[in-house]
Amino acid sequence: MKENTIEQFDAAIKICREIYVKKLKDYGASWRIMRPSSITDQIFIKATRIRTLETTGNAMVDEGILPEFIAIVNYGIIGLIQLNLGFSDKKDLTVEQAVKEYDKEMDKTRTLMIAKNHDYNEAWRLMRVTSYTDLILTKLQRTKEIEKNDGHTEISEGIDANYMDMVNYAIFAIIKLTAE
Repeated sequence: MKENTIEQFDAAIKICREIYVKKLKDYGASWRIMRPSSITDQIFIKATRIRTLETTGNAMVDEGILPEFIAIVNYGIIGLIQLNLGFSDKKDLTVEQAVKEYDKEMDKTRTLMIAKNHDYNEAWRLMRVTSYTDLILTKLQRTKEIEKNDGHTEISEGIDANYMDMVNYAIFAIIKLTAE
């Protein structure tokens, strides 16, 4: 694997993590009350907005595509945290604990990216950002089906694997959008 990919991936993670930490300082871990299905819907809102902007080129709100991909990364990691810890009725994590959980889940997601990137031989570099959007939306549809089935699958990966893939696709998009 090209070392450049890992460096670019880590730079994108740093951008996302900085925003996550700043929002934690503003709001605390208020997202702890969200059930995973609500996080899936939040990611869906972000991905749908990206697709609308990609399709129409028009934005009524002065925020571009990049912040939405960053939000998908952060909500995906929050989703993984919620799957592991379960949701709560209140903010029950300190900023430090929430950052530690973020780093733990991001490390697992990064490890998955390294393994898949090796096997797929950097194919992501030849893809369009719009394809990442469509893949994220597809993963969201799959996740919603799994959620309807109370997390059970016959043969497919679970919700956690779908969240990790969404995070990785969003990070690839961030790399492409910030490298141009």
